Amino acid sequence: MSGEQKMKAKGERAKGKVKETVGRMTDDERLETEGQVEQAKGHARGAKEKAKDAFKH
Repeated sequence: MSGEQKMKAKGERAKGKVKETVGRMTDDERLETEGQVEQAKGHARGAKEKAKDAFKH
């Protein structure tokens, strides 16, 4: 399960980065913000998984 969640986190970060970049290029503040939020969710998910791994070992 942990590996699946880590991949999900990386996917969210990548998708968010793309949205943020496209939003910047097109001057779409809403899309840029959505991308930043998605990246933050990915970072939070990744941090949660790292914490779980730390307590396992």
